[in-house]
Amino acid sequence: MHIDSNGLLRDARFIPSPNCDARPDDPAPNLIVIHNISLPPDEFGGPGVIDLFTNQLDPATHPYYATIAELKVSAHFFIRRDGEIIQFVPCTERAWHAGASTWCGRERCNDFSIGIELEGSDTTPFTDAQYAVLNQLTRALRAAYPIQDVAGHADIAPERKTDPGPYFDWGRFRASLDESLLP
Repeated sequence: MHIDSNGLLRDARFIPSPNCDARPDDPAPNLIVIHNISLPPDEFGGPGVIDLFTNQLDPATHPYYATIAELKVSAHFFIRRDGEIIQFVPCTERAWHAGASTWCGRERCNDFSIGIELEGSDTTPFTDAQYAVLNQLTRALRAAYPIQDVAGHADIAPERKTDPGPYFDWGRFRASLDESLLP
């Protein structure tokens, strides 16, 4: 895998999200934030996440969608259960994935992070394909940017978030990467 100078991953399908903007100050991200998402909750494979990140979510499609349809959120990458990668925001831009957050004394993690959403939930283990692709993507990001840390959404917003959740195997993820970059 390779990230080009425009912040795009050659191996990903690119679906641009309007929910992004310019990074302030130093544009080089140094943190990766891992999330989980499924729409509808605990259902996989549908268009819900794409629709949410592109502001196309129809609140009439599912009762849960009425509670989130007005959100303006995105992530840089979404890794489906089969390992497919969809990129929504170039890494050179700020995706809106972290919300109110703090890491190592710095607030507003969106300013200096890459957001990776895994298709999943707090109630379901992730797939072998997702771990394999996440490891490859993390290596590509580390080759392109001065990545210093990898954290879960729960690590940067512990009062609000639980993802990537109890079924994300940090030990498995650490086994293929430099452990100094992991919580």
